[in-house]
Amino acid sequence: MIFPQETLNCDGTLLDLGTPKIMGVINVTPDSFYADSRQEGLDDILRAAEKMLADGADLLDIGGMSSRPGAEVISADQELHRVIAPIKAIMQRFPEAIVSIDTVHAKVAKEAVATGASLVNDISAGRIDPEMYDAIAELGVPYVLMHMRGTPETMQKQVDYENIVQEILDFFITEVTLLRQKGVKDIVIDPGFGFGKTIRQNYELLNDLNLFQILEVPVLIGVSRKSMIYKLLNCSPLEALNGSSVVHLLALQNDAKILRVHDVKEAAEVIKIWKMMEDVKTTGV
Repeated sequence: MIFPQETLNCDGTLLDLGTPKIMGVINVTPDSFYADSRQEGLDDILRAAEKMLADGADLLDIGGMSSRPGAEVISADQELHRVIAPIKAIMQRFPEAIVSIDTVHAKVAKEAVATGASLVNDISAGRIDPEMYDAIAELGVPYVLMHMRGTPETMQKQVDYENIVQEILDFFITEVTLLRQKGVKDIVIDPGFGFGKTIRQNYELLNDLNLFQILEVPVLIGVSRKSMIYKLLNCSPLEALNGSSVVHLLALQNDAKILRVHDVKEAAEVIKIWKMMEDVKTTGV
């Protein structure tokens, strides 16, 4: 059996992935697809961070650019204007927190890490900013690379796969190899649910998620309240919490190690139930 990497070194703090971890989403942008996740004032951001940490978040993912279908890529300077003050405020109030910066820009990654972030989450896998991989190697922080065709503005026009699982696996084999060659040690992959995939393709990926273990790196999934859930259930993102919890459990059963979520308390409950079932399967007690 193949065992993926079990720890991430986040600025000296070892994040143990033996038990799945929760990444809480804090959007500091006015146009994210899920309106209730948007936080703009520092007081609101700090309250959201405090609640997520109290509810069991292991990481906080700060993002200053919407990646919803059709969204434009904003400039690095505009993104910096949105994210640096929140990161600084969170690290001052919660110095033990592990903060991730959700960005496609190497410049933003560098300044965010200098401010206190200790993980970079890049939806473009270095495709939007070709300097990103070298920046990650220089920074020495864990890196989440996600699969996406094109950009958020164009991705839903590029959903023609012959074998989606094999094509995404091949993509990650190439990118992980390149990152290793550059000296990047802590790598996490994200199959990119909802990014250039149809609803059915998302579920094909979910069904075969455990195949990505062959890469021997942890898998992060971001499905919380996404269209693969709310469109299938004919509801709104606001009404998609129950569906999100179901998909989170299915992902854990297929070896996901990090859940990127809007609803931390509910995700923690899913992990607790999953862990009990794993204990029962292992010990019979």
